[in-house]
Amino acid sequence: MTVVVVMGVAGSGKTTVGQELAERLGVEYAEADAFHPKANIEKMSSGHPLTDADRRPWLHAIAAWIRAHQAAGGVVSSSALKREYRDVLRTGGDVWFLHLNGPRELIADRMRHRHGHFMPVSLLDSQLADLEPLETDERGVVADITKTPGEIVRTALDALPKKPK
Repeated sequence: MTVVVVMGVAGSGKTTVGQELAERLGVEYAEADAFHPKANIEKMSSGHPLTDADRRPWLHAIAAWIRAHQAAGGVVSSSALKREYRDVLRTGGDVWFLHLNGPRELIADRMRHRHGHFMPVSLLDSQLADLEPLETDERGVVADITKTPGEIVRTALDALPKKPK
């Protein structure tokens, strides 16, 4: 089965949309932040962006989760900012990307108003600089985050490849 990766920069709504999508699909949801080593969280908390080397174990851990959920399907969040990161995630099996995209100002405002998250607004620009949109050969869809979570989930459900009966 397909595992959906809800991707986008911090503050784009991955957790909210991912949880609702998983519920609608009747599959397990996994939060990308739970896969980060403690050192990564400490680095981001102190305002330092992660390097590709920092992200490597995190990406491989998410790919392992994807691999373990191929039979039942699932939804997992991951910034998946670069094509090479998405390539690592694809090593886990059949994946489909839901890219949450929208205006920087909206994302920054969301980040300023959320509580209990380690990612500071000061790192948003580094994430936006790293972001490589889905390429035409990558399975998935881009969703506009100015829409409600329900509308975004509907976009995903409408675009997800249908299983043969």
